[in-house]
Amino acid sequence: MARKRSHGSFQPGRSALRFPSGSTVILPLNRLLRRYPAMTYRFNASLLLVTLTAFIPSAASAQSGSSASYPSRPLRLVVPVPPGGAADFIARTVAPRLSASLGQPVVVENRGGASGAIASDFVAKSAPDGYTLLQNSITTHGIGPHLATRLPYDPMKDLAPVTMLAKLPLIMAVNAGTGWRSVQDLIADARKQPGKIAFASSGKGGAPHLSGELFRIVAGVDLLHVPYKGSGPAVTDLVGGQVQIMFDGAPSLIGHVQSGKLRVLAAASSERNALAPDAPTFRELGLPGVEVALWYGVMVPAATPAPIIERLSAEIDAALRSPEVVERFRAQATEPMGGTARQAASFIQGEYNRWGDVIRKAGVSAD
Repeated sequence: MARKRSHGSFQPGRSALRFPSGSTVILPLNRLLRRYPAMTYRFNASLLLVTLTAFIPSAASAQSGSSASYPSRPLRLVVPVPPGGAADFIARTVAPRLSASLGQPVVVENRGGASGAIASDFVAKSAPDGYTLLQNSITTHGIGPHLATRLPYDPMKDLAPVTMLAKLPLIMAVNAGTGWRSVQDLIADARKQPGKIAFASSGKGGAPHLSGELFRIVAGVDLLHVPYKGSGPAVTDLVGGQVQIMFDGAPSLIGHVQSGKLRVLAAASSERNALAPDAPTFRELGLPGVEVALWYGVMVPAATPAPIIERLSAEIDAALRSPEVVERFRAQATEPMGGTARQAASFIQGEYNRWGDVIRKAGVSAD
């Protein structure tokens, strides 16, 4: 009886035939498929399996590997203002603690100009690898986007929130020579002489300016806005009596309050300010809408991997809870915030919406 010839079997992932005798014949793929057409489907399935298992996971594996080894070199925290001031103070207070927990230096890099747009654009267009961070603020993501005529980036889409850093609630101070001892006194005088009483700000479109506009809307008074190039010149003229009112952080004003040249009439926060505890909040005075703080957070390029964002969020949150950071913040009437990336996104979106509404009602423009 004739012995049935065996055609062998295809070994997945190999261009070879293995016969029952144990011998193996290596053939070119095109010759193999011509000789054994019935094996074509099986070969294609094997080739697909090899392709999927060998190549498709490579990108995910690379990303997972980079996230697992993160960080492996120094980080940059880009601050959108020149050195000095609240933003710089907050960044340089948190950076050493973050550096210690990450095991890599965190370098604070100041890139001021264009109301934070220069720094924001730089970070938005940086590699999304977690090594370039932006310290964003009420200016870059609350007020500024509504006043800028054109930005080279989308502040709400090209940057991803990591966490919130801190907030510095504002206070309302007046020149002591005005004779006003309460917000009610100020409102009464403003209604007698509409457009004559001036409030100073550190610049058009900043939080101190919009705070004055918000107060004007809520209190129903007509005030004259006088913008300055920075907080320093504005405070100087407030002390000199050239302007009568100013909203700013307590650290900028409290020295002149203690010398008797300025008087704090109210705190624009939910609780009384630690540096001016005798001044009531606007809420206590029946003006609950006047709550403003200079807030700061951390953002990264939008395509940054989620594991890196989560790591940064957790480490920054822990740094903000450290006793030395809390102590330094408290001395400057600054409140640590922290929280998850999702919480930061919700907060920033709320501020963006809120200040857009105030700007429209006040009729404020970039010009």
